[in-house]
Amino acid sequence: MAIWLIRAGSHGEHEQKFIQGNRVYVTWDNLNVNLAKLQQRADLGALMAERYPDAKPRAIQNWVSQVWPFAHEIQKGDLVVLPLKTQPAIYIGEVTSDYHAETDGMNPFYHWRAVKWIGEAIPRANFGKDLLYTFGAFMTICRVQRNNAERRIASMRANGWKPEITAAAIKASVPANDEIAEDSNLEELVHDQIAQLIASRFKGHGLTRLVEAILKAQGYTTYLSPEGADGGADILAGTGALGFGSPRLCVEVKSEDTPIDRPTVDKLLGAVSKFGAGEGLFVSWSGFKSNVQKELAASFFRVRLWTQKELLEQLFANYDRLDEEMKAELPLKRVWMIAAQESELR
Repeated sequence: MAIWLIRAGSHGEHEQKFIQGNRVYVTWDNLNVNLAKLQQRADLGALMAERYPDAKPRAIQNWVSQVWPFAHEIQKGDLVVLPLKTQPAIYIGEVTSDYHAETDGMNPFYHWRAVKWIGEAIPRANFGKDLLYTFGAFMTICRVQRNNAERRIASMRANGWKPEITAAAIKASVPANDEIAEDSNLEELVHDQIAQLIASRFKGHGLTRLVEAILKAQGYTTYLSPEGADGGADILAGTGALGFGSPRLCVEVKSEDTPIDRPTVDKLLGAVSKFGAGEGLFVSWSGFKSNVQKELAASFFRVRLWTQKELLEQLFANYDRLDEEMKAELPLKRVWMIAAQESELR
């Protein structure tokens, strides 16, 4: 059993098509040829050089190394790792079909394999940091072999995808250079490090305190519910010195390691009315089940959802305005680095 990393677009734009269609695809534009009819990698290289005349030879070689295995090396029973961009979670599927080519299909979905999703929205924090380094590769398609990945993922599958290690055991230290693959997405890896630190230091009600600190930094006046039963709202927030201005938020914060379902989000909508708020904010550290965002379109002007991804974005945007006590609990430093050239890596 081999394990393959396959991404659903550089920004996660194809995630729902992959998940809801129970398929994984090659997503190179205008590659409407039957890859199974090509006899050698060199044939694919020549074809891609013709299709993408502006691409450098190194880029073509890199793309061939990713696209060729999809048609010629992946087998039924292999596992697919799909890291999500829309929330901090990973889907894992089992390949259930041979390679299919639909050369007259919709661009860029000419090449696909059917999968059965056996692990849905598994929090990234459930995986050891060395596996996350591997999942952080810039490659769109590649085989995952480092760090006994096949054995460890098989063990996680047998254990219901529970965490490999507890958050308390995680040290939020910068990894050694030899632990990181050359093609790793460093920004994503750093975000994982910060997420692990937050998970270890802000458990339960602590995460609610962090969310409140961010809202205060945004200019809200807040009421923080005491730890324990909250009556439907962890935080109430309003604008202005006394909090009487609009918008008025009713905030629910969940730190557990399972994605939130639609009925749980609906309870927040009820709390918005109960507390006389105008809008709701639901913060879930482990994200939401795949149908939640789609089904909440009718409530777009009443509720917002923050996954770990949005929480980190707001933390970074408002970090300088956090109070000194919170900064001491969560010490971060801004750094600059050269942006990776993703065009050659896909």
